[in-house]
Amino acid sequence: MASRSCANFLHLVSGDLLDIPQTPRALPRVMTVPGIISDMDSCSSDSDATSSGCRERKIIVTNMLPLHAKRDGETSKWRFSWDEDALLLHLKDGFSPETEVVYVGSLKVDIDANEQEEVAQKLLEDFNCVPTFLPNDLQKKFYLGFCKQHLWPLFHYMLPMCPDHGDRFDRILWQAYVSANKIFADKVMEVINPDDDYVWIHDYHLMVLPTFLRKHFHRIKLGFFLHSPFPSSEIYRTLPVRDEILRGLLNCDLIGFHTFDYARHFLSCCSRMLGLDYESKRGHIGLDYFGRTVFIKILPVGVHMGRLESVLNLASTAAKVKEIQKQFEGKKMILGIDDMDIFKGISLKLLAMEQLLQQHPGLQGKIVLVQIVNPARGFGKDVQEAKKETYMTAKKINDVYGSPKYQPVVLIDRPVPRYEKSAYYALAECCIVNAVRDGMNLVPYKYIVCRQGTPIMDEALGVKPESPRTSMLVVSEFIGCSPSLSGAIRVNPWDIDAVAEALNTAITMPESEKQLRHEKHYRYVSTHDVAYWARSFAMDLDRACQDHFSKRCWGIGFGLSFRVVSLSPSFRRLSTDHIVSAYKRTNRRAIFLDYDGTLVPEASIIKSPSPEVISVIKTLCDDPKNTVFIVSGRGRTSLSEWLAPCEKLGIAAEHGYFIRWSKDSEWETSPVGVDLEWKNIVEPIMRLYREATDGSSIEPKESALVWHHQDADPDFGSCQAKELLDHLESVLANEPAVVNRGQHIVEVKPQGVSKGLVAEKVLSRMVNGGEPPDFVMCVGDDKSDEDMFQSILTSVSNPSLPVAPEIFACTVGRKPSKAKYYLDDTADVLKLLKGLANATISKPRCLPRIQVSFESNA
Repeated sequence: MASRSCANFLHLVSGDLLDIPQTPRALPRVMTVPGIISDMDSCSSDSDATSSGCRERKIIVTNMLPLHAKRDGETSKWRFSWDEDALLLHLKDGFSPETEVVYVGSLKVDIDANEQEEVAQKLLEDFNCVPTFLPNDLQKKFYLGFCKQHLWPLFHYMLPMCPDHGDRFDRILWQAYVSANKIFADKVMEVINPDDDYVWIHDYHLMVLPTFLRKHFHRIKLGFFLHSPFPSSEIYRTLPVRDEILRGLLNCDLIGFHTFDYARHFLSCCSRMLGLDYESKRGHIGLDYFGRTVFIKILPVGVHMGRLESVLNLASTAAKVKEIQKQFEGKKMILGIDDMDIFKGISLKLLAMEQLLQQHPGLQGKIVLVQIVNPARGFGKDVQEAKKETYMTAKKINDVYGSPKYQPVVLIDRPVPRYEKSAYYALAECCIVNAVRDGMNLVPYKYIVCRQGTPIMDEALGVKPESPRTSMLVVSEFIGCSPSLSGAIRVNPWDIDAVAEALNTAITMPESEKQLRHEKHYRYVSTHDVAYWARSFAMDLDRACQDHFSKRCWGIGFGLSFRVVSLSPSFRRLSTDHIVSAYKRTNRRAIFLDYDGTLVPEASIIKSPSPEVISVIKTLCDDPKNTVFIVSGRGRTSLSEWLAPCEKLGIAAEHGYFIRWSKDSEWETSPVGVDLEWKNIVEPIMRLYREATDGSSIEPKESALVWHHQDADPDFGSCQAKELLDHLESVLANEPAVVNRGQHIVEVKPQGVSKGLVAEKVLSRMVNGGEPPDFVMCVGDDKSDEDMFQSILTSVSNPSLPVAPEIFACTVGRKPSKAKYYLDDTADVLKLLKGLANATISKPRCLPRIQVSFESNA
């Protein structure tokens, strides 16, 4: 039974869950020239229409539009303007001038229902923006509720252990989150041309939006960038709707993170919770998700150099610089600029300042910490407690170490305009970012650019243009920009003594070293700006979508479990009617069947075949026109015991090392694997890894050894499997054995033994015996069965065959394969075999049996 979190919200949100007004008017699906809207445009979103004349478009979807809004005092009309500081506005610089950018998101103000149509029209015509107009109650539950009370604390490693430390999961807020994402999806669908447009979704507010879009447009070009941290799996797994959010993100083509740590945590969650593995191909990390490759992008965002430099050149900035210089004359300034919340570590920073003044009395009166506090984005009790603690700590420090003319800590708790912040950046000897957890934090980048200065700022500061530039950064290990700032002093914000010592090092460091560190940082920041970030993401998104139209796509799953299966155009479901028709009109048939995952479910505890399977196989074997083989990696003892009722069944055990034609014949051993001395080398090594990896085990076979790690920790087991593979390959380099890695296993077996060789030899003997097959069916589910698929395709192309046989290579499960057909599961396989059994005409066996001997064909 599905959990409540898996409810079909795709349909629920359009019902009576919340009172959501319909979109006031239908916008055209495609806009051509900004400001001109045409419902009859030649660039119709119809899938049959050509769009070669359309401009490239990128649809940027974000919680809040990069706009300022205010009412005109005289006309009472709404006035809008671009938010020149908005990151999402600046990313347009990374696109070509011909690219049309459309923004979809909410406004920061409430618009009355009777004004929404007029405002929507104005925003579309003047700004290429599509507002979502979330109802006020929904907006609160969505943003202040689920986003700020659940996702944001969790993604910053804060668990609601008790009511005083965060709010417990509330399903009403989750439903509001899903409903809001559905409204965003509806707005995107009003303007998108799904065959041509690229959609780029931003941040944790919209993590299930990809599912809604992918459901409607299977081949949509969809990217997502997370601007916050992504927590470790131990934290993330506590979220009751964890799978729905992961699957939402996996419905994208490209997922971006600031750091490898965040990406690694996401990949670990996918592995532990959804059983997905990832691999790196030519420098790009990809997850295979039902035939689609979901790529992972790791690149921190940058700043807009031109915007920062233009603010430095303002007259108001120059005037503020002179004012600050006069205020702190003779003192070295340490600068902190943070939002007021519990994760920014402001109080820890103040305690480090107190420790610095205590340990180095000579600095009293010579240094000052200016802490600018940005307005809080939330209004919870934790914010008020953080603010209260900040003020108390600052007052204590000023009372102990200050004087009437000197305050070591200056708190600026008000909205500070950009020009004033730039003035502080330009004058600060050191900038400290001490957050205990933060997604990116661009304060260090802005500080570096402002310290580099401009000719106008140099004049205001009274420095020569050719004079060397310096800057010093003290940054927390736990912020996204830390890895890219290799010249910064990195600190653990919880270690007060270490932070205090880092501040002392920063302000007493020789000027020459400060200059070298600054040059290194400025070189990085100036070349990895916001345009570089946007351009790089757009290029990778384009690459990730290149094969969209070369594959067949169809949707499966309900609600937020929806996903798209994407496979080769020639890959299709094997119809029972189709194969039965071919079965009836042929006279010499070869049937190869895998065992685990094909006849018996992989997850089944009972590994013996059901009576139904035995009955069907027996019926097929009794038809004199059929040669039926079970080809398995299992040992011959268990297979011969379980399949004993099928007396005329051929069995190839241990991937074909042992083979017999029927129950009455003797087991024959492959001559290529006579030398098994290598087992004495392999077994001690596998024992070592078994003892070092809790949950792993060794399965000894007559011809092979298998190390299993399905019950071990997923990450550790996978890591150990890779290490074991490398270890065994090195020690067996000169031995007649091969090492293979499969699903939760590492197997060592003799060279020249494979399922493919079994199929090849059986087909060869049939041809040499004068009875070439005119019907070949092969069904299997794992990597080893791919050898069989390849082998039958190669063998039947033999020119000695009088007529090319009908071939049915079929994999179990919809996944990339060399097979042309697929069946969903073992139940489908059994249904297919029943269809063949029913078509079998029972008659006495009059055709001679063909004995297979490896020796005679060696």
